[in-house]
Amino acid sequence: MDIRHFVTLAEVVRTGSFTAAADSLGYTQSAVSQQIVRLENLINHQVVNRSSGGRALSLTPAGRVLMQHADALTMTLQRLAADVAALSEGTAGILRVGCYESVGAHLLPPALAAFRQNFPKIQVELTELPDDGDLLDQVQRDDLDLTFVVFPLTEGPFAARALLEDPYVLVAAEDSPMAHAIEPVVLDDYPDVALTTYADLRPVHSMESRLGRPSYADRVVFRSNSTATLLSLAAQNYGVAFVPRMAVDPYIPGIRVLELARVSPRMIGIAWHRNRPLSNAAAGFIQAAEAVACELEARAQRDFPV
Repeated sequence: MDIRHFVTLAEVVRTGSFTAAADSLGYTQSAVSQQIVRLENLINHQVVNRSSGGRALSLTPAGRVLMQHADALTMTLQRLAADVAALSEGTAGILRVGCYESVGAHLLPPALAAFRQNFPKIQVELTELPDDGDLLDQVQRDDLDLTFVVFPLTEGPFAARALLEDPYVLVAAEDSPMAHAIEPVVLDDYPDVALTTYADLRPVHSMESRLGRPSYADRVVFRSNSTATLLSLAAQNYGVAFVPRMAVDPYIPGIRVLELARVSPRMIGIAWHRNRPLSNAAAGFIQAAEAVACELEARAQRDFPV
């Protein structure tokens, strides 16, 4: 059974005659008649009562059953055509986005909310990994369309846009000696303080690299991919956590957030494959992320006044 049989039957019923259906479909009248005859032969039932004397044709009981399926099929084809058109326009389909924990907790959710207002038919598939280098690998393999990154990028066919600066801070227990330090803190002034920090990062993003002190690795008592774990340990005075400011909720009880000297902020951005054109959806997501990044920078100035 061919889809053309259903389309032809639906048009015959809509127009009321084989001749009118042929004109509408661009067929000859005999072609329309042949399609209906083939359909009747396939199901071994007559589907149309042929009219005479100018009367409109009518459906047999078998024809009415087939028309129910023809109507459903027609609606499906219409939805398919609309979905394909939306996919071509970049207003429907799937957008694959990579992120890491701190961005996933603070920047991603409001960016998604803003994006969905303009692209409600786009399904966003998320991938979270601790190392943005692994996320960039997935962009290169075409497993991701976009990913949040921390500059500098790895070598590869990437284009990127900067979103916001995010300073590194120290998080200490509010009753620890360092909690009363004069800010910004020079970590070299506290050689006996134990440190905690992230585990799976590109070497350029490690605490030792950021601070330019390879020897600080000997002071690290714990590494974790979970910011919540690092902050909870800091609140219990189990080491001072070295984390980016955006990862910290300043209202967590039992901690003090300290400005850190002699370390440059990380630059958060969003990257894509430079040799693949950006879809409308991808461009819309980047715009949403940029708008949210501006709001986060303004909020940081309120929560962490300099």
